[in-house]
This record gives sequence, C-alpha cells and structure tokens, in this order.
Amino acid sequence: MDLAFSPEERAFRDEVRDFIATHLPDDIRRKVQAGDPLVKDDYARWHRILHDPGWPVEWGGTDWTPVQRHIFYEEFAYGWAPRLLPFGLNMVAPVIVEFGNDAQRARYLPKIHSGEEFWCQGYSEPGAGSDLASLATRAERRGDTYIINGTKTWITAAQWADWIFVLARTDPAAKKQEGISFILVDMRSPGVTVRPIQTIDGGREINEVHLENVEVPVENRVGDEGDGWTYAKFLLEHERTGTAGIAGCRQQLATLHEMLERESIDDRRLNERIAQVEIELEALAFTELRTLAAESAGKRLGPYAERHVAPKYFNYRKTSIYAGSNEIQKNIIAKRILKL
Repeated sequence: MDLAFSPEERAFRDEVRDFIATHLPDDIRRKVQAGDPLVKDDYARWHRILHDPGWPVEWGGTDWTPVQRHIFYEEFAYGWAPRLLPFGLNMVAPVIVEFGNDAQRARYLPKIHSGEEFWCQGYSEPGAGSDLASLATRAERRGDTYIINGTKTWITAAQWADWIFVLARTDPAAKKQEGISFILVDMRSPGVTVRPIQTIDGGREINEVHLENVEVPVENRVGDEGDGWTYAKFLLEHERTGTAGIAGCRQQLATLHEMLERESIDDRRLNERIAQVEIELEALAFTELRTLAAESAGKRLGPYAERHVAPKYFNYRKTSIYAGSNEIQKNIIAKRILKL
C-alpha cells in the first residue's frame, strides 16, 4: 500500500493551493484565520467561486478520485479557506445521483452544484441520535402527499437552508431499520419551524427543526418507500469521510507554536503535551491515508484561549458524535473490519 502522493497528485495539490491563494476573498480568509464566525454569504460566495464538486462528470462534477477530494479539502485548511457546507454537495447529492430518478436529478443537482440552494440534514431526533433507527418522525401517505410530523435536532445550518432531507417512518408496523423513507422537504413549507440551539461556545449554528402536518409531494421521496435506511447508510459513508479535519488541526498547532515562540513561553509539560498531540495526529493522518488508499483501490469502508482556542475546542466537541458517536463508530469498526 503506497501512502505517498503520486507526481500527478502532487501537481493537483499545487494547482488547488494556487487557486485558493489567488481566488479566496481576503475578508473570508481573515475570518477563518481569526476563528470568527462565518455568515451564509461567506459560504455562498466561496461556493460560487469554486463551483466544482467531485461528482460524476455527467452531473456537472469533476469525477475526482478519493485522494484528489482529500487533497482538495486538505488544501482548504492550509489556505485558511472555509470548508464548503457538506449537506448538499457531499451528502444528499450523492444519494440523488445513486438512487433518485431523472426528474429529481434534473431538479436538484444543478442548484446544489451552483450553491443556489442550501441544504441541511434531518436525521437525529431528541430520542434518536446514535441509535438513529429509533426515529419517531412519521410520514403518513394520503394519496400523492405525505403528511410529516416530528422533530429533528442538532441540525446544522437549518437557519440558512432552503431544503432539508428527512428520514421519516412511513411504516410504523415494520421493525426499526425498515419502514423508513428518505424524503426531501422544502423548508418554506407551512408547518416547518426552526429554533436555534446555543452551543457551549456561544454559537448558534445548530437548531431544532419541528415539522407539524407538513405536506410534501410523494414525488419528493428518493428511491422506494421503506428503503430509506439503505440510502441513509450510503449517505453516512460520504458524511464520515474527512471529518477528522487533520489539516485544520495541523494549522491550529502551527498557530499555537507561533504564539508560544512570540510570547517566549517554554514550559516542559506543555511541550510534552503538544508533542503527544502531534504524534496522535500523525497516527490519525496515516490511518486516513490508508483508508483513502483502500477506497481508491475500490475497498469501501488566556486572551488567546478565550478568544480562539477555547471556543474552537468546545465547539469541536460535537465532532465526537458526527455521523454517530465515537462508541458507535468503534462498534462498526469492530464488527466490519476486526470481525469481532
């Protein structure tokens, strides 16, 4: 297994690096570098500049390899560029490409690709987070319409979203993993209410989304009724890729070293702790590269602290439950890879 980039991949990395240095607006770069919150327009402007997701070519994408996609987003961190919101580009779009019909691809993909429409993810519920199959949101079919009732929580960017993809139970008599459907819901529909949740760092990027008698055309269901669990697992393969944020962590460590040098701070125990973090980060980086290599081969699978470090640290606690908690992820690894 070769974990080094090929000459072609290094050339691609240089191309991406040059593009970011040349085209990323300075005000957005300064915000990211300072750890300041971004607004919807920041993401939208950067999306319009890039306009280049790694989808199949026939749907307007680049058809990049897994390694190219990894390099692309790694260079975002090194260039202080904001990562594009993934809910449309990296989550629902692949599901629509793989399981949707031609009408759905023609309707949704161009506006996801251009950034004209923002999306959010309607998976977790107050009683169904890591145990997602316990979801209680109901979608009752009445002719050509679903009537959806339920609450989704921890919904990032719902305050900006035009659409939400929702897992809803269409057959309450079926066992947990069955009877669930994957439905696209217009956030402007009557009965949709977004309520912000303030996180421990003071941010308001996540929300509860309440759906009360929301009418959705049956044509907004992706794939077959009752097969939503299959589509949800397919989407999670895309969501779980790249959440480690190794390049961003390296950038933060570099910033920390610069600050320590600038302030002439030389603390042995602090230096040992930083070295340990760097060792663990490198181990994680090699694990990610091994995963990418397998995927490419077709195998799936103080004032500083107060203003910058502490808020980011507390905010990033939520990454331990992205796409299922760490405990759930370890169970998956144990069963599927270690065969325990």
